Parts: sequence; structure tokens; C-alpha cells
Amino acid sequence: MPDFVHLHLHTQYSLLDGAIRFDRLFNTARDFGMPACAITDHGNMFGAAEFYLEAGQRGLKPIIGCEAYIAPGSRFDQKRVKGEDVAYHVVLLAMNNRGYQNLLRLISLAHLEGFYYHPRIDREILSQYHEGLICLTACIKGEIPNAILRGTDEMVRRHVDYYLSLFGDRLFFELQDNGLEEQRIVNERLIELSSHYGVPIVATNDCHYLRREEAKAHELLLCIQTGKTINDKDRLSFSTDQFYFKSPDEIALAFSRYPEALSNTMRVAEMCNVTIDTNTYHFPEFHPPAGMELDEYFEDLARQGFEKRMPEIRAAYDSFGEGLLDQYRKRFDYEAGVIRKTGFSGYFLIVADFINYAKTHSVPVGPGRGSAAGSLIAFCLGITDIDPIKYDLIFERFLNPERISMPDIDVDFCRKGRDRVIEYVTNKYGKDNVAQITTFGTMKSKAAVRDVGRALGMPYAEVDKIAKLITTADRGIERAINEEPEVRELYQRDDRVRELLDNACVVEGLARHASTHAAGIVIANKHLSEYLPLYKGKHDETVTQYDMKMIEKIGLIKIDFLGLETLTLMDTIVKLLKAEGIEIDLARLPLDDRKTYELLSSGNTSGVFQLESRGMRDLLTKLRPSQFDDIMPLIALYRPGPLKSGMVDEFIKRRNNPSLVTYETPKLEEILHDTYGVIIYQEQIMKIASVLAGFSMKDADALRKAMSKKIPEQLEKYKQQFVDGAVANDVPKDVAEKIYDVIQRFGEYGFNKSHSTAYGYIAYQTAYLKAHYPIHYFAAMLTTEVGDTDKVVKYVGECRESGIEILPPDINMSQSDFTIVDSKIRYGLSGVRNVGEAAIESIIQAREEAGGFKSFVHFCSVIDSRKVNKKVIESLAMAGCFDSLGLRRSQVLYLAQEMLDKLTKRDTKTNHKQGSIFGEAEVAETTVSFDIPVMDELSHEEILLGEKESLGFYFSKHPLKPYEKLIAELTPYDSQGLKEADTEQDVSMAGIVSTLKEITTRRGDRMAYVTLEDTKGIVEVICFPDLYGKNHFVIQSGKPLMVTGSLEKSEDGSARIKAKAVALLETLTGELLKTVRIRIHCEVIRKEDLRVLKDILFSLRGRSGVLLEFQLNGEKRSLPLKNLRIDPGRKDVILKHFKKGMDVEVIDEILP
Repeated sequence: MPDFVHLHLHTQYSLLDGAIRFDRLFNTARDFGMPACAITDHGNMFGAAEFYLEAGQRGLKPIIGCEAYIAPGSRFDQKRVKGEDVAYHVVLLAMNNRGYQNLLRLISLAHLEGFYYHPRIDREILSQYHEGLICLTACIKGEIPNAILRGTDEMVRRHVDYYLSLFGDRLFFELQDNGLEEQRIVNERLIELSSHYGVPIVATNDCHYLRREEAKAHELLLCIQTGKTINDKDRLSFSTDQFYFKSPDEIALAFSRYPEALSNTMRVAEMCNVTIDTNTYHFPEFHPPAGMELDEYFEDLARQGFEKRMPEIRAAYDSFGEGLLDQYRKRFDYEAGVIRKTGFSGYFLIVADFINYAKTHSVPVGPGRGSAAGSLIAFCLGITDIDPIKYDLIFERFLNPERISMPDIDVDFCRKGRDRVIEYVTNKYGKDNVAQITTFGTMKSKAAVRDVGRALGMPYAEVDKIAKLITTADRGIERAINEEPEVRELYQRDDRVRELLDNACVVEGLARHASTHAAGIVIANKHLSEYLPLYKGKHDETVTQYDMKMIEKIGLIKIDFLGLETLTLMDTIVKLLKAEGIEIDLARLPLDDRKTYELLSSGNTSGVFQLESRGMRDLLTKLRPSQFDDIMPLIALYRPGPLKSGMVDEFIKRRNNPSLVTYETPKLEEILHDTYGVIIYQEQIMKIASVLAGFSMKDADALRKAMSKKIPEQLEKYKQQFVDGAVANDVPKDVAEKIYDVIQRFGEYGFNKSHSTAYGYIAYQTAYLKAHYPIHYFAAMLTTEVGDTDKVVKYVGECRESGIEILPPDINMSQSDFTIVDSKIRYGLSGVRNVGEAAIESIIQAREEAGGFKSFVHFCSVIDSRKVNKKVIESLAMAGCFDSLGLRRSQVLYLAQEMLDKLTKRDTKTNHKQGSIFGEAEVAETTVSFDIPVMDELSHEEILLGEKESLGFYFSKHPLKPYEKLIAELTPYDSQGLKEADTEQDVSMAGIVSTLKEITTRRGDRMAYVTLEDTKGIVEVICFPDLYGKNHFVIQSGKPLMVTGSLEKSEDGSARIKAKAVALLETLTGELLKTVRIRIHCEVIRKEDLRVLKDILFSLRGRSGVLLEFQLNGEKRSLPLKNLRIDPGRKDVILKHFKKGMDVEVIDEILP
């Protein structure tokens, strides 16, 4: 094949434009005999580091580049210029490390300063950062090609002169032939210019996909990007199928008249020699006190922490002697030595510093997270609050001295205080040295099918049905075609389905979008753009273009600053208790509290960290934990793998019946005693390998990794090493092989014990608070979850079930948060919709200054109408906030507009400011007056609807409340139950339509997305055209419904029903709303007859209630049989047995 390399190529990181994956690209390039390949994504370098590393591993020379956007004028210009595009294209390739750094700087500045439709550089910064870069003139959207097509000869010469003056012999004219007429025109002119200026030419193919047959999939990708379908005439489209990764022979054929255009690509490749350093850590500079070295200060600080922790450590043991003390000292010395030797002293000091800042500035910090909880030094420095020796945690799981890699310390902060800690770090190390980290959303299998189906214009229901048949995430579409009979049949007999799935296979797994990682922060010792490219996130934050893995590989510190809602919750509870004079130290809770374990064993754990799902509650009731060591395994076990493997059942059996616990060798007992012989933790695998088979900690850690990743070759290699080592340690060979098989079977599900311990402790803390302070717990929970109506409904319901009264919101009594009043919870103003923080602050301040609102008129006289507007007043009124002031809700709603008009005039005239205090004269001038109309209160239904609109749920009484018992007869599911259900059977749920969004399909049919609400929360229901057409009057009736259909669960845990049937609840509860009344004449019926009656009734089970009415001497007494329902259609059976003394009739039941 001719010598040629591709210098213009768009990978999947040209988001929703490029469709080339690295692995297939490098295989194809190698098959073509290409020694090198370039990456030139549109305006970004998202994939540059990954491309560099993977290409090198495949024996290909990576050429790092970018097809940058360049502004026609200044990058700061934010307006269109007539006759100019907002940006042109230019291909820049890094020749050397200087060029790579300049490219990083240019692309960063394009995003941070020049973004206008596209991230744009301009000539100013290109002139500043051009050294070490090779310039190609790009496609027909490049400045020079565009001038050839649309400009004058003078304009063309002006552009060439500029680029030539800047790049000299680093400028190449780029020829392309993808079958476009414009390219032919541009190529001919560039050949002329090449002869005139002596600028060499290079052939490129502007590759956007790998194979020619993927052109259709690429077109669909563009449709997904732009929200169009393939049938739309005005969609963005490539007009040929030639933008693929052509072979050298194909390129040679296209440019047969210009062979030098091919050979020059090899010349460019030889010129490009970038090295990305992956062997150096770039720690931010931490300055120890004057006169101290970094290592010295690190150890000094850690030793101080050791001494401070010692009383706490001693108190945790029944007896603490010299032997234990010596164990702690040796572990301390060992860890400190490893940390110094590996050069991570500064890293520990940096983390300890910002955690100390958080703790001393009232920002709650979690006790630990991940493997860092296995470090005694981290415990001594205050980074964690978990004693690793007490809980038998392994330091080497965190930092292995035999396999040096960057330690990974992730930290949980109170959600509200997280940003303050990030701000502290940013100020300390410099805003240019700190950034958040990008993450890429990919096109998962089901999403790829749905997106491609939408782009093809296929009906949603048809596409959705196919997507639901895909059950695996890894190569899910291909595996579904091969392994799922229904998918295979559709694929083979339906051309449309084949087109759908073939194209979905191409885009499956591609990067779809870049976003800001929820927690990741990177900190460097100098301007980050010297190490990686940057861009701006949606909230104007600075974000790295490299993801977490690449950041670690190039030696930068990455730390997860996680905002944990539970820490916010516990902090709120502690503050509520402190306000009542109750001091509580969450770090010093007794771990043997009986009340806490009773709560856990009861399964009453809604709201308890990690333990609130229905499955976990069932597990708790079976396990009945009685010590902290019982909680830790729960965190590890309640995952899909262990649940399916039978580990959970085995653990519970052994825990509840110790006689079932056996060990293959006594050496295992010390390691597995705490988990009753079941291998639960990764650390146990490491210990077994080390103790039984003599593995070094490096090999034990490698074995742990091989098992979790299920790497067959490595597992076989380690098996021989394990068996040989165990035999040498006096373990019989057959026993050693059996033990290895056991750890291999359970090892893939092994969990990090350090993480289980830390999160188990948070779970215990929350359970302790709920057990001892339930009112404070729910008040804090409602405050924390106030933005999630579904959870507010859930916790209000649980409060009421627990006998905790929820007082309605009140304009004089409510604070912003939910508060506690006389062992009751007062609803907070922040829970009222459309009432923002500024309005609440204004109301509370005016209330304090006025000594409370005496009347609605008084309220209107003192608030600032610019913050408390009509919408706020209406929401407060509908929520019942003014009920205590003596007006009806109907009157307040009527007055709202009149009030607003008068207050607006007053506040405009007097320049009323929030918080101003008027003297008597001033009050007289500014007080407004209203004529209170005499009018009826809103109907009960209107009051409930108003509460629903303003609070998000029915506060006084849910319309379904009277039907609860009847609904329970019809279906076992409610909205909460559906979210936790795991069933392939159809489900039914009763509810009220909360919102309805009607849409028209491409075929012109109507369908609807319905929010169905019950007393526990909400569930989305999809009503497809056939069902909606037949039932839309029922759905829109406003009456309680029963919906039946298939259950679908999303990744975030929410549930939705694809409706198959809809009916009015009242039509289904006909029998349930009936009562069989049996009038018994006591002068005739004897006690023996009543026993017979009982047996008969139990044989007639059905859906109607039973009421016994005893009559004697003109008096009657009624006895409803609450736990018995019978079939009213069989009432004659009763009369056959009792021809005298009884009357039986069916009556309508009156609901409470």
C-alpha cells in the first residue's frame, strides 16, 4: 500500500458528529499498515490523552491535534457580521511538547473566552501560541478554502500571507475529495497556490466514521444532535458517503495526480513527536510551617493526631493493654513510612487541611469513604473517623507499597457546605489551578435504539417495545439479536427493525454529551491549562476536558468532593436538638444502643441512610441486627450480585444458626469469623491469599482485582500460585483448591470493607437519631427533602401513621424550615410552592418587626409587594397560611389582586424597603385598606385542589383517603411499592390524575403522559393512542382511577406504568362499596346458630363488608365485621340455613 496517514479525523469526542471509536480505529489503521494517525475533533481535545495512550499501546504513533474554530475578528465579539461566518475551521497539529502545551492553551481559551455558537480562537492568541504547531488549511469551511469559494483573489492572498507569516514551513494546504464539487474547486486553486507560494500539499479525508456502510448511521447521529428525523428536508446532512476512514489505496486513487499529497502526510507524521508525561505527580504546593520539611511536618501532625485519638481508641475496647498499644504504634510507623517513601506526604496534608477547614467552619464531614477508611494515618489526621484496627481494615487496600499509585481519598460533605470547601481550596491554591472534572454521557443500548428509532421516524411504541427486549448493557444490541428469540425474529423478518438495530449498533456506546462530574475536583501546582484543556460548564464553572481516568494518568490530584444529603439532615437534627438544650456528639454515639437495634430490626427504616429500600427493610427484619458488626455486612450484601448468588440467604442462615458455620481449615476462622464463614469483603480475599497462601500484599491486591473483573487468564495463573502457596503452608491440596474455588465464586461480589464500615456508621447514626428523636428526625427530613414532593408526601404520611401531628403552614407561626412546636411539626414556608427564599425572608423580617401579623390587612400594610407578589399571596392562601387571621381562603384569593394594585402604588410612591419601620404618621400614610367581601368559603374539593397546587399534595385530606381499604382489596401496589417492586407481571395502581400532557404522534394520533398520584407519592403513566382514544374522557374526568399496565423502572429508581387498561375506581369498587346487612332477631336465634353463621360467612368470601344488626325488644345494636368480606351475590346461602330469625339485604356502604 502507498505510504499515507490520516491527519484529519473526528472521533466520537466530536460529540454526535464523529462516530469513530479508538479500538476499531487502531485495528483498522494497523490493518492498513499505517504507522501513525491523528485526532482532530471539532473545537475540543476531550479524547486527546486517551487517544495518545491507547495508540501508543497499539504500536501506532499518535498525532495530537484539533480542528479548531477561528473567529473572523476578535474571539470576544458576540455578534454576527454580514457576509462572515461566526467561525471558520483550521486544523492544528502538535509537533512537540511546546506545541502540545500551546494547543492546550488555545483550546482552553477558545472555550473560556471565545465561545459564541462554537469555542473560538482568534488571530491574536494564535499569533501568541503558534509555536510547535503545524497548520492545515482544513475543509471547505477553513478561512482559505472559504475565501476561494466565496471571496476574491486578494482575500485569498491575504489569508495565505497571514498563515504563511505565522507558520512558515509548518503550513500545509489540505486537499480533500469526498465527492463534493466545492472540494474540486478548492483543490485546483490550492494546487496553484502551492506552486506559487511553495507551500506543500497534504491529502486528508475529513473522517467522521470508520466504514463507508456507516454513513447512514452517521446521518442519524446528526439527526439525534439536531433533534430532526431522517425525513426532514432542512436537516443537517453530509451529502456523500465518502467521509470514512479510507485505505491508502483509496486515497491514492483519489489523488493519483498528486502523489506528494500522500507522501507529505508521512512527512507531517515524522515532524510530530509529542510526549505526555505519565510518570510524574503534579501535587499542589503545600507550605509547612517555617523551618520544617514537608515529611517532617506530616509526621509531626499525624503524631499529634495519634495522641489526641488515643483516649477515644482506648474507650472503644473493653480492655486496652500494652499489646494493643504496641499494635497501634507499629501500624502508625508502618503507614507513615510508606506514605513518606511513596512521596504522598503532601497529598495527605492537603486533604487533612481542607477537611480541617470544613470541620472548623461548621461544614459537616462524613466519617470516611472508600478504602481511605483503612488508614490509621488518615484517622489520626482527622481525614476519617473510622479506627481501622478496631474494624480490621487493610491499609494496603488503600495504598500498596509494592504497587505505587495515587491514593484515592474521596470525601463526603454536607451538601449545603460543599461549595464553601471548594471555594476555600480554590482560594488557597489559585483559581487557575483548580477545576471541576468532566464526565461523558454515553449512548446506552436501550437509549441508542430509542434515539435511532426517533431519528428514523418510527413510532415510539414500536421502538420502545424493541428497546425493552434488550436486557444487557455490554454490547446489548448485538447480544439481543443473537440471544433474544423475539428480537432475532423481528430482526430477520422486518427490514425496518433490521435497519434500526444495525444503525443503533454503530452508535451504541458513543459519547453523547460532556457534563460536569457531580463531585470531582482537580488541583494542580500551576495553571491547569499547562497540563490539560479546559472548558466552561453549564453554570459557568471551569471544567477539565479530560475525564477522571485521564487526569489520574497524567499525574494530577483528583479528589471527589461529594455533597451527601444525609450529613445535611443530621446537621439539621443536631441544631434542632441544640435549640432545645440537648447536646449530641454524632462521633461519640454508643454503638450498643438497644433502641437503635430495635428500630433496625423492625424494618422501620425509611429515611435511614442506605437502609430504607423495601428489600433492605425485609433483610433487616430477617437478620435482626444486634451489634454494629451486623450493619456493615448489610451495606456490602444488598447489591444485585450477592442477592442473586445466594450469599445473602447463606449469611442470614449462618448468622441465625451458628451451627451451620464451618471452615475448610482453622486458618480461615480468624479471617471469616465476623461474617460467619461467608466471604463478603475484598479485604477478606486479600487476607486469605496472604495468610493461607503466602501472597505478598501486592499479589493479594492483584488477585482481588482479577476476581472483581473476572479475568480468566489471571484467575488461572493465580490459582496455581494460591494452591502451591497453601500446600507449602500445610493446607491439603484438595482443600486449597476448594478454598480457591469458593473465593473465586464469591470474590466477584466482594465489597470494600472500609467503605462498608464508614457508611455503616452513617447508617447507625441516622438510625440512632430516628429511634431517639423521631419528631426532630422527621422535621429535619421534611426540611431536607422539601424540594421533592414525592418524599414530602411519603414522610408526612409516615409522621401521621406514627402519631406525629403535622401542623399546617401559618403566616404567623411558620419559619422557613419545618419546626417543632409542642411535640408537633409545623409545616415550613419553604414547602409552599411559588414562595421563594426572598419572599420568605421578607415575610419573616416584617413579622418580627411588627410583632406578628394582627390581620390580613396588617400583613398587607407591612410587607414589600415587590417580593411578596400576587402569586405568592395566592399560594400562601391556598396552603391555608392565612386561616388563623380570620379570613376565609376565598376572601384572601379575592383580595389578592386588589391588594397587589394598592401595594404597588404605595411601594412605588414611598420607595418601601424590606425591613423599614414606620412611625405612626408614616403608617397612616402607607397603610392600605380593603373592603372585605362577604362570601362563602371554597368548596371542600376546591380547598383540596388549592392545597395540591400550593403544597404539591393534598394536606387536609387526600381524595383517595376514604378508599384506602378498598384499594388494598384491589391491588397490593401503591406509588412507593411500585418504585421498589421487581416484577415482570402487569401491575395496578389507584390514583388521581395530577398532571396530563397530551401530545400528537407523527401519525396524528393523540396520546398522553399522565402523572398519577396516590397518598404515598406519584408515578408517571404513559397512555398510548389506542388506549387514550378510548379512555380520554375517563382519564380527564378528575375522578379516582385504577390503571393497569406493565412496569418500567429507570436508572434513577423511578417507576412508570405503560397503561393497558384504565377504569374509574368507582366502577371497580361497586362490590367493595356494598355491605351485606344481616338483621338478627335475638328472640329466635341462639348462640349455636351464631357459630354456624360464622362458618357460613367465612365460606362466602368476597369484596363486600358485613354488618350484623341485633334486634331484641324493639332495640337494636350494630356490629361491623371489619376483617371479613363476603360475596353479596351468595346471600341466599344464609337464608337457606336460617329460614326464620334473620333478614339479609345488600346496602350501600357509607364511607368515613
